[in-house]
Amino acid sequence: MNYSFDVTGLIHFLSAIVAMATGMVVILMKKGTKLHVKIGYSYVLSMAVLNISALLIYDLFGGFGPFHFMALISFTTVIAGLIPALLKKPEKKWLEMHYEFMLWSVIGLYAAFWSETFTRFFRFSGFWTLVGIATLATVLIGAILLKMKKAKILARFSKEN
Repeated sequence: MNYSFDVTGLIHFLSAIVAMATGMVVILMKKGTKLHVKIGYSYVLSMAVLNISALLIYDLFGGFGPFHFMALISFTTVIAGLIPALLKKPEKKWLEMHYEFMLWSVIGLYAAFWSETFTRFFRFSGFWTLVGIATLATVLIGAILLKMKKAKILARFSKEN
């Protein structure tokens, strides 16, 4: 494995930091405000840069690998969350679609972060075991939180608009 410094890796790292910060801020802030929209667009842009840069990194497998596939899924969840919010369609479901896809994109982002962290700093087990543990734990926690908060957040946003 070649972990040499390069511009693509730096762009990937910096866009990940911005995406993690803006993603968390959007999750925690009041929904539907102008600030929510602005920070949300920052999240979308940083995720686009993150996923494009991910597709340009081949150090780990020497070609297209499972993390490239995950970058494509990540990009798809971001787009699938953005389009309903832009179009406000489908009329009765756009908000729910926006909420779920955007939250899944953030959950995926944090799963990738924890997978990267575990494989770099906790060498007590194999690479794929650590990726699996980190991903599974993050997805389970994220799914529980998404489900717990969904009705309350959607109801509150619907009342305000």
